[in-house]
Amino acid sequence: MTPEPPNTTLTDRSPAMNTPRRVEAVLDFVCVYCYLGFTRYLRAVRRYRADGGTVETVLRPVQLRPQASPAGEPLIAVWTRERGAAVAARLVADTSFGADDGLVLDFRRAVFTNTFDAHRLAARASDQGKGEETAERLFRAYFADGLNIADATVLARLAAETGIDTTGGDAEAVQAGLARVRALDLPAPPVFLLAGGPVLSGRVREDDLLAALRE
Repeated sequence: MTPEPPNTTLTDRSPAMNTPRRVEAVLDFVCVYCYLGFTRYLRAVRRYRADGGTVETVLRPVQLRPQASPAGEPLIAVWTRERGAAVAARLVADTSFGADDGLVLDFRRAVFTNTFDAHRLAARASDQGKGEETAERLFRAYFADGLNIADATVLARLAAETGIDTTGGDAEAVQAGLARVRALDLPAPPVFLLAGGPVLSGRVREDDLLAALRE
């Protein structure tokens, strides 16, 4: 459930050299292009760190369907309603998307849902320095495990898996984050904003992400 992203765009911001990099990753966890882009981003980050670089990843929320029900419904049902049965059948039968990046996507099991509470968990994780692994786990829960990532029990289990302290309320902070992203008028997600550096969006490539980190 995502608009077709544009081809990768890169806007130079003349970053300082040889400094720790801070990257704001604007993602929605039901966006397949976000999953693909974030997977490539993580690989670029690991390569950069292996060379001695330092990266801080800050997760920023965006909701492609803020009106979606947290009760969830099968993604194939949503596609059938909005795109027709033939298109839905073709989409769920396609196993090629993400295969080159090692991703296994099971659209037949995916439960389309509201992502607000998933963003709350991601915000807590980001504050605790565990944003990268938590975001990856949320993507995998949605696209591979067939879990409803709006369900409180599911989110509690994922938090336990990644060692996140879930105490305290942060709904207002997430609302503020969503409003900030809307005000920035960014391209379709995924978007990666490097502090003092470039902005990458759309069908990002691993090598482009690594080059941006190294600038």
